[in-house]
Amino acid sequence: MDTRVDFVQRLGADVSLNILLRLNDPADVVRAASVSCLWHQFVATNGISKQLCLRKFPQLSRIARITEPGSASSTDHYPDESIVNTLVPRDRYQDLPSYWSSIGHSDPNASKTLVYKLKADLCVITEIKIQPFKVYFHHGKPICSANSVRFRLGHPKSSRDKSDLLHLPQQQPADDKFIWTYTSEEFPMRQENRLQQFKLPESVLCIGGYLQIELLGIAERCDIDDLFYICIRHVKVRGKPLSPAFGVQNVEPSGDFVLEYKREVF
Repeated sequence: MDTRVDFVQRLGADVSLNILLRLNDPADVVRAASVSCLWHQFVATNGISKQLCLRKFPQLSRIARITEPGSASSTDHYPDESIVNTLVPRDRYQDLPSYWSSIGHSDPNASKTLVYKLKADLCVITEIKIQPFKVYFHHGKPICSANSVRFRLGHPKSSRDKSDLLHLPQQQPADDKFIWTYTSEEFPMRQENRLQQFKLPESVLCIGGYLQIELLGIAERCDIDDLFYICIRHVKVRGKPLSPAFGVQNVEPSGDFVLEYKREVF
């Protein structure tokens, strides 16, 4: 005797929905929808995939509709010590030391910011890696790290600001042009000449494609002018772009945006 039971049919919609909403992995939702035509219809009709996405990425609640069709707060000796150097994972570039340096400060508690344009306007970020620069050409070879770091993800305040930021990363301050939709906890930075990993507590959906790195406090004083400097050799962001299948249009100060779905990509 065949004793198999389809609980979606036997238990009713409310109980079945309660069971399927306990799935936490998008792949499990896809598998459930593939069991039969009835399960596929049940998953789609009750928006189970959508509810899971909103649970994992609450930023998606700001979708207004769906359509189908780096900056540094200061730089010392620009352009030789520009933020652009942090994109190069080498100590030297074109026979010159490759790093970004802040201007000198008398206050060791000063903070600096670096702003980067990510590869996609819509992406999931899991971790950021930063390597302080070991100033090997100075006495004592100091490692000019920050005391701690914090990360923000977001988008320009207006489309006009976005057109002004096409050449990021750059050395001029631009923090007033952004709305940050995510702010991380503060992570301690070690005074070590290596690529340090800062893993976010959970994956974060970045809507707008901009990352700010806030460098808090300065660990090293320069013996030449007795001022404090932060020097960064390399920055690396780990995540997954959702383009070209998805894009973002018209991100408003309210946080509402248009999600663009490009069906032809699939």
